Amino acid sequence: MTDDLRAVRDAVAADGFSFVAAAAMQDLLDDAGLRDWEGFSASWNDLGLDTYMADGGRYRRRRHAAFALSGGEVRRKPHQPHYQSRDYNPLNGGLERWFEPITEAVGTHTALDAILKTCFALFDPLTPAETKPEVWHTEVHQFRIEARAGEAGRPTPEGMHRDGVDWVLVMLIRRENVSSGTTRIHDLAGRPLGSFTLRHPLESAVVDDARVFHGVTPVEPIDPAIPAFRDVLVVTMRRA
Repeated sequence: MTDDLRAVRDAVAADGFSFVAAAAMQDLLDDAGLRDWEGFSASWNDLGLDTYMADGGRYRRRRHAAFALSGGEVRRKPHQPHYQSRDYNPLNGGLERWFEPITEAVGTHTALDAILKTCFALFDPLTPAETKPEVWHTEVHQFRIEARAGEAGRPTPEGMHRDGVDWVLVMLIRRENVSSGTTRIHDLAGRPLGSFTLRHPLESAVVDDARVFHGVTPVEPIDPAIPAFRDVLVVTMRRA
């Protein structure tokens, strides 16, 4: 186990979350076979509009895919809806949401393969043996949150929340011409535990979803005359 991997695991075990710096995540992904980050990140320019926003917003674009993840194997599942109960997502939960699928090129990309293998290496050993599944149900979301003059982009319009899974990774892909977007972590009683802003590609938030709430403050354009957006990759793992 590398020092970076041990440090992230130890932080999550102790606090329920961890901020992972870009250099540390780069090392982890390089060890897992990361290549062509530029090609991978460029795919965020081809996301479909999220039409399920109950707040009426048209500021979120996304693609989605599901995978079966186990030791040494990453297998894509047939395309399926994303579902959260209203207990976890009171704004947009309670229905099956069919998003455009992650493209085949992105789904088989070496960068995504490295990210998923790294998630397994982080999270599977943190899971108690008595509850650890043989295969993790893993969902991958490409998000772009756009901000315009008079309309802030809301990365987590449902507010402080849990996702109803076991583990969550939120990785910054790119942020362009936006301010704020601060990640906040609270304990289950609502007390603040920490906050940080993902500013550089590969910087990540790692979350034990059973132990903490997380949320992200809205992003606003720095210069309203030019495009403003925040791109992230979200990976969730849960026992099937």
